[in-house]
Amino acid sequence: MDSQAFVFFGRSGCGKGTQVKLLIDFLKSKGREALYIETGSSLRKLAGDNTLASSRVNEILQNGKLIPVFLPIWIWTDFLVKNFTGKEDLLLDGVCRRREEAIALHSAFDFYKINKPNVILVNVSKDWSYTRMMERGRADDAPEKIKNRLEWYERDVVPSIEYFKTNSNFNFIEINGEQSVEDVHKDIIKALNF
Repeated sequence: MDSQAFVFFGRSGCGKGTQVKLLIDFLKSKGREALYIETGSSLRKLAGDNTLASSRVNEILQNGKLIPVFLPIWIWTDFLVKNFTGKEDLLLDGVCRRREEAIALHSAFDFYKINKPNVILVNVSKDWSYTRMMERGRADDAPEKIKNRLEWYERDVVPSIEYFKTNSNFNFIEINGEQSVEDVHKDIIKALNF
């Protein structure tokens, strides 16, 4: 089996994590193995430790700011080096929040000889994203923090998305995220030609 990669993008609250889990279930139903890398939960876990790095990460997360480039790259590279055997599909959520990270991920795909990775943008408007984050009631979903995340999405994440969108080495898929969870999932499966 040739490993495939699925990199999920979208504004906070768009349901990326839910869609990743649905895709994992779908892949497993087809007899495929999957590894899931979710940078946000790894960073929140790190913030709960008792180290200098954890206190700095916690401070950044509490203020709704963007983590320095090296940390998310360290999280997913460490995970790949320790867990990826070449027999699994890779599902990534919360990676490449800046263009530098996109370039690093591209080099990792080249290193592991993953051909034509799939980049899936679950596209929702700013207003839709804001409403969903307020509804989910997570501790880091205060109005000012949400505003900060929406701003850095436009400033930092969009250039990363453009890197993949304009690069013919990637299969770029844009999905309307402002529909039911089931319909978003169906659109993803259809676009992936499974």
